[in-house]
Amino acid sequence: MAAPDTSAPDQHLDLKGLKCPLPVLRSRKVLAGLRPGAVLVVEASDPMSVIDIPHMCSEDGHALLAQDKTGNSLRFTIRRGAQKNEV
Repeated sequence: MAAPDTSAPDQHLDLKGLKCPLPVLRSRKVLAGLRPGAVLVVEASDPMSVIDIPHMCSEDGHALLAQDKTGNSLRFTIRRGAQKNEV
């Protein structure tokens, strides 16, 4: 199986410097405005994002395609799932 193509996200969100719960709240708001299947790249610096962003994806039905850490910067690549009323 080929790795997902994450080279061209539909949107990029820079949330570095924001503390919990803002990275999740802002990510959720942007994802709600994207079409199902769209890819969002989120960059954050809050250490809690390592727990919070994957949990949000799981709870909201989005796919966490990649999670990377470089220094103090965390990068999450998320594919938007369909909401229950969109299926």
